[in-house]
Amino acid sequence: MKIVLILLLLVLLLTCVVCSPAADCIDRTTVPSLDLDRFLGHWYEIARFDHRFERNLEAVETDYTLRPDGSIRVENRGTHDRTGQRKRALGKAHTTRTPGRLRVSFFWFFYSDYNVLEIGDNYDWMLIGSRSPRFLWILSRTPLLDIETTNRILQLARNRGYATSRLLFVDHPAATRSEAHNAPAE
Repeated sequence: MKIVLILLLLVLLLTCVVCSPAADCIDRTTVPSLDLDRFLGHWYEIARFDHRFERNLEAVETDYTLRPDGSIRVENRGTHDRTGQRKRALGKAHTTRTPGRLRVSFFWFFYSDYNVLEIGDNYDWMLIGSRSPRFLWILSRTPLLDIETTNRILQLARNRGYATSRLLFVDHPAATRSEAHNAPAE
């Protein structure tokens, strides 16, 4: 009887650890297909989880361009919110056998997963994640998204297990902001 009770407690403890908030219970399933021609081009960063590579950057934009060797040139740009200094990072990406999953590198041969989790029907917005639950981005073809689209994307991210309250919304000073965009529903 003691052994059964101990095993039951052990199973209960393991269940709590596996799906606790500290554990990684994020759905990283990528889109079932990704049209690379429609994916390529200019994107604006709407929101992101804070991380050191983009800390204090506003007006963040990304360009994806096909290279002659079939890889993708990735150029990220943003402006430091205190100094006004423009920062730029060049990288490369490769498609994988998994639709919607790219491998991206900004330094030598160190690659990270770049998962297209959701994409608008017209390729007008994307929800991007990675292997780590610490990274999440919302990208758009325009510097602003309407409140309905923003709330829909936030709900999709929450359904996947992301804590959307951690998202930092990126300022694009040249764009005209509406009050509604500044206050997406939680």
